[in-house]
Amino acid sequence: MISKAVKAFSKSARTPQLAQADSPAPQSIATPADASNGSAPDGSAPDASEGSVADGGAVGSFDDAELRQRLSSEQYHVTQKAGTERAFTGVYWDCHDAGTYRCIVCDAPLFSSNTKYDSGTGWPSFWEAIDPDAVEIRSDRSWGMIREEAVCARCGAHLGHRFNDGPNPTGERYCMNSASLRLDPSTD
Repeated sequence: MISKAVKAFSKSARTPQLAQADSPAPQSIATPADASNGSAPDGSAPDASEGSVADGGAVGSFDDAELRQRLSSEQYHVTQKAGTERAFTGVYWDCHDAGTYRCIVCDAPLFSSNTKYDSGTGWPSFWEAIDPDAVEIRSDRSWGMIREEAVCARCGAHLGHRFNDGPNPTGERYCMNSASLRLDPSTD
């Protein structure tokens, strides 16, 4: 079974551009926003500072203990330990509200509700990131498979995986964990 997954990936018509898992994390990231509404306490955008999840260091001005306190246990497990929430359990898998999906750790904009679709998988799925530089793709060789891990380009938080079985126009499926996202409702 594992060899079938590897063969299917290698026979893919497209050649993914993967960042190496051990490549350096971004140097400038936003300070994680207030967990209640995603903005800084004064309502402003988060400030930039040093740190990364990937290197085990602090994210923004938060160290591991502060992240554990600010994030729910599931949010921490998914974003910091590359965990996966159970299918059909996340708050956004069947959400049809308009808005921007942001990183739960650093509040970076990641996906638009305009690119969200029902993939039938039980996880929120998008056919395109809000900006080509918003989501970094890394090689994930866990569980005896080769997959494309999707992480927040700003802070390195694990978001989910990208697959090449999505709809047009991109043919991509960003299969995300609700626990790694926060929906900023549309104000239109």
